[in-house]
Amino acid sequence: MEKSILTHPFKPIVFDTSEILILGTFPSIKSFENNFYYSHPQNQFWKILSTIFNEKTPKTIEEKINFLKKHKIALWDTICECKRKEKNSKDSNLEIIKPCDIENLLKQYPNIKKVAVTSRTAEKILKKHFKNSQFSILNSQLIYLPSPSPLYASKNFQTKVKEWKELLQLM
Repeated sequence: MEKSILTHPFKPIVFDTSEILILGTFPSIKSFENNFYYSHPQNQFWKILSTIFNEKTPKTIEEKINFLKKHKIALWDTICECKRKEKNSKDSNLEIIKPCDIENLLKQYPNIKKVAVTSRTAEKILKKHFKNSQFSILNSQLIYLPSPSPLYASKNFQTKVKEWKELLQLM
């Protein structure tokens, strides 16, 4: 049975004041259902960031957008079209059809000075699809953050918080 092509359902969350771009791979099935980034209830993305900034974890989409804006963070993914080989959200299950145009996003928002990825898959996609461009993030500015996914359990929550804070050089 042929799997249908999935198109990324969200626009990038980005502001003229954004200084950090955090890139995931592709929205999870739960994120599709809840219509926003990192929406699986066990995903630690929002909890990690709120802990770093010593704030209440945002719950609603509006609160999450305001949180990102306040902290000058932009959010998007590396894949804009793909197929899922099976009905689960693992990165290894994705067949890339089209990467997102991250290079153009960075040109439109020159205040972004750091780009971070939340998975090794996202990192590999950037390096593969933008290796022949003038894509500045492929140099020392690309930061790998330990995955906030509940599937990535080799590091506990406090270790992830500490590493995210250090890698993003926040606070």
